[in-house]
Amino acid sequence: MAVPKRKTSKARRDKRRSQNMKMTAPALSTCPQCHEQKLPHRVCPTCNYYDGKAVIAEQVEVKR
Repeated sequence: MAVPKRKTSKARRDKRRSQNMKMTAPALSTCPQCHEQKLPHRVCPTCNYYDGKAVIAEQVEVKR
């Protein structure tokens, strides 16, 4: 089993961990059709529109 030869200093340890602190939440934009929040450059999950066009056809449920 690998064992470190020297103790990792607090500065070196914290420098490695600091990259996780820089992460931010993704920016949200407003859908021009339904005015719901959505991720930019993606199809709106509520109305299925992208760039003013219906991209995904509505699925009709069939009850059996």
